[in-house]
Amino acid sequence: MQLYRHFRNGYKQPHVTAMNKISSIGTCKEQTPPSVTRALKGKPLTNYIQCKIAAKAGMIIQRVVLNSRPGKNGVPVAENFRLEQSTIADMVQAGQVRVKTLYLSVDPYMRCRMNEDTGSDYLQPWQLSEVADGGGVGVVEESKHEDLAKGDFVTSFTWPWQTVAILDGSSLQKLVPQLVNGRLSYFLGAAGITGLTALLGVREKGHVAMGANQTMVVSGAAGACGSLAGQIGRLEGCTRVVGIAGTDEKCSILVQEMGFDAAINYKKGNVAEQLRELCPGGVDVYFDNVGGDISDTVISQMNQNSHIILCGQISQYNKDVPYPPPLPPDIEKVQKERNITRERFLVLNYMDKQEASILQLCQWIQEGKLKVRETVVEGLANIGAAFQSMMSGGNIGKQIVSVSK
Repeated sequence: MQLYRHFRNGYKQPHVTAMNKISSIGTCKEQTPPSVTRALKGKPLTNYIQCKIAAKAGMIIQRVVLNSRPGKNGVPVAENFRLEQSTIADMVQAGQVRVKTLYLSVDPYMRCRMNEDTGSDYLQPWQLSEVADGGGVGVVEESKHEDLAKGDFVTSFTWPWQTVAILDGSSLQKLVPQLVNGRLSYFLGAAGITGLTALLGVREKGHVAMGANQTMVVSGAAGACGSLAGQIGRLEGCTRVVGIAGTDEKCSILVQEMGFDAAINYKKGNVAEQLRELCPGGVDVYFDNVGGDISDTVISQMNQNSHIILCGQISQYNKDVPYPPPLPPDIEKVQKERNITRERFLVLNYMDKQEASILQLCQWIQEGKLKVRETVVEGLANIGAAFQSMMSGGNIGKQIVSVSK
């Protein structure tokens, strides 16, 4: 299956052939042939260059590039990205495929890629005025790769944010739509790296066991990973699961749709008091997606020999701090005195378990045991707004951008 064999490549930009920005044609220094000068009869030289480029390029596409950086301590906005028109060659070379983009994923880790220094050895920064990339799903329109045919659905972690692309076939993984009941976008979420992170995080760092009467708390519980993690915690053996989210609507969905025992709106009331009431026996497993004050509150109520699954720290991503951010001295003291494990979790370290894990996730989805929520934004032009919304908690479940049908 090997769905994730390319993830270790550091999110390096894939090879996209013949990318020629139409907006840059005025900088061409080529001498106009005399015969062309006579034919132009006084018309602008750019007319000739435009025609020449268009004849060679073959297909006009749209793409989204990084327009500006928010700064390490800045809040990302839609205007950090720019939609522009470009062209790709109409010739597909040996080993390549032309793909139409169907879905793109926007994720919290991408905030790090907006900085010149990502702070990570496995993430490459996006470059200014270059096409952004991330998780994507598309359909093959033309193939010169022996393992892929027209009509195949494929995915990649380094899918360029553009409507159509020519990619190396070896960078793509063929998908089986039946595994997710035809919901192809699930391969970017519940049946993709997000689901893997939730499942392997619970199994490898949560130390959840059937019959152990464990209580799990999930922060960022209505997000892409948190909404899955709480359900998986229950499936793996936790007897009580409590979520923390930012709206009453999210809390209602967690309890009524996703099987959480209770949910706390951290923007209302005293979180510490609510947590004590909902977790009278303390907290045994904490799936941490947010960091900051919320996590400090949860850690202070964790039991002896309990476990923190350090998945993400979205509250800290707009700050120039190390990852994972250090705990305040008083909370660090609690952690050490109670022997609470808090180790960085990176799903890439468990890729030997990815195939079996993906199949397990797909089985739960098909059986209705794992409920999936998505927030879908239509159109490549709106991907910047989708990213901004996701970073501020505007999504429920996985944030997806639908590029084409």
